[in-house]
Amino acid sequence: MMLLSVDAGRLPAGKSISSDMIGGLLVAAGLIEAVAGSLRRDMRPFAMSAGGVTALAGLLFVINPETHFFPMVTPVIGWLLIRSLILAIASGESAGSVRTWTGLSAGMDFLLAVLLIAGLSISTIVISIFGPTPELVASFAWVLAASFVVNGLLLLEVASSAKQNSG
Repeated sequence: MMLLSVDAGRLPAGKSISSDMIGGLLVAAGLIEAVAGSLRRDMRPFAMSAGGVTALAGLLFVINPETHFFPMVTPVIGWLLIRSLILAIASGESAGSVRTWTGLSAGMDFLLAVLLIAGLSISTIVISIFGPTPELVASFAWVLAASFVVNGLLLLEVASSAKQNSG
């Protein structure tokens, strides 16, 4: 998951971000999260659901590629909001450091969704006048990278807690 965040963070280095690339990253992240979630004894449905939502968002990008930046933002906002809700519920059901990291992951996704929603109205004006600027595209890639980093840290904490509890 951490390697995916590096890839997402490097996306702005290219001339453009293809819908397929974003979709592929989301599908890969979702599958990693779903497989990791299937290995958990507790919170399995929540962890697998969060991974499934991420993979589904990625499939939307792969199946329906958009050549313009603006239409791609709405599915990402939806993905972040649904995923944050799933993780917030899972956080309430968890305990210890896993609860903390699950809550942080939920909070990060919610914050990123809110930032995208707030930026959407500003972006509408910017895109209408100038088209998608490199800075706007770069901020979109950083949203994916930030979500992947926090989720990767969550998965590491879950694995660490499972190891401590079994040992």
